[in-house]
Amino acid sequence: MIDTKEQLFVFLILAGFVGLLFVPTGFQRPGRELQRRVRAVVLSTDESDVAHNGIIRTGTQHLHVRISSGPFKGKEEECDNLLMGKLELDRFYTPGNTILAVLQLNEAKDEILTVQPVDHYRIRVEALLVLAFFAFLLLYARWTGLKAIVSFLFTAAVIWKILIPGFLKGFPPILLTMIVTAIITATIIFLVGGRGKRSLIAFLGAMVGVIATAILAVGFGRAFRVHGAIKPFSEMLLYAGFPHLDLTDILFAGIFLASSGAVMDIAMDIAASMEEIVLHNPTVERKKLIHSGFAVGRAVIGTMTTTLLLAYSGGYTALLMVFMAQGTPGINIVNLGYVAAEILHTLVGSFGLVLVAPFTAIIGGFMLRPSREKEDQFTPS
Repeated sequence: MIDTKEQLFVFLILAGFVGLLFVPTGFQRPGRELQRRVRAVVLSTDESDVAHNGIIRTGTQHLHVRISSGPFKGKEEECDNLLMGKLELDRFYTPGNTILAVLQLNEAKDEILTVQPVDHYRIRVEALLVLAFFAFLLLYARWTGLKAIVSFLFTAAVIWKILIPGFLKGFPPILLTMIVTAIITATIIFLVGGRGKRSLIAFLGAMVGVIATAILAVGFGRAFRVHGAIKPFSEMLLYAGFPHLDLTDILFAGIFLASSGAVMDIAMDIAASMEEIVLHNPTVERKKLIHSGFAVGRAVIGTMTTTLLLAYSGGYTALLMVFMAQGTPGINIVNLGYVAAEILHTLVGSFGLVLVAPFTAIIGGFMLRPSREKEDQFTPS
């Protein structure tokens, strides 16, 4: 039987997610009400104004498309696809492709002024993948899976509606990210782990790890002399009307935000293991309980640290291939700014994992075995 208070807590978090969806970010473009985003099918293309230079294309690709969604469904229009010669940004279409297009309408909203192709249409496939993931989670974990879905949605909403707009508005990145991380951590741990000492121990241990990671990120980040503009698209913000942004602090904030998920995992693993020990052996001594927490932490850290390395390095496979192909000396590679930033990211995040384990074990030892006088009356949850 599911606890009523637990159901209420899940409902409150879900309501918080829905409420965040309606919170304006403050960065809505004027004139957006005269635009419609629709699905369109490419009927034919004209490459007469496209210049080919090997695999690089520049110029203008002319498209003849049929709108397949919205109030103008079935209407055929002409539009231009501008090619800049950058493979990571350009999109080249062929007849039969389904694309996402932006319609610019007149004031009466009854006539199309221009059509702008955006990209290949991926919404349906993305929605299918999300639904399949949620369905599998519900099928396997049921009530716990539902709580995980709610925490997933709430976390995404907090990042998009609070953290990102806060960065753009110039709020202190480190402080803002610490507050957001605390909210996310508390929500996930208490939602999925339930109310009780186990979740409180995991939350306190995780926050110690996050704070330690933040301190290390700022301290070593200054020593590394890396600038936040090394991250993709960061410098673009400065030229898009946001010269006030502290990109370096945003870089540091991203380091401990990215590692907070793994920190939560370790904290919860240790807290849950220690609670199980007390449940099955209520007379266990505090010293032995903490020692068991340390043992669990060492086992988890051994794999989690490598997991961070794989997660971060996996996104830079092409960069590593370039270094290999050009025969770049190792000392040059590790001294490059963006490589140093990834080293900082990986090692500082790993430091946080190492630190969260003993702190969680110590906190759990004192909370699960508060004093010898109360041992006989103590219940963990």
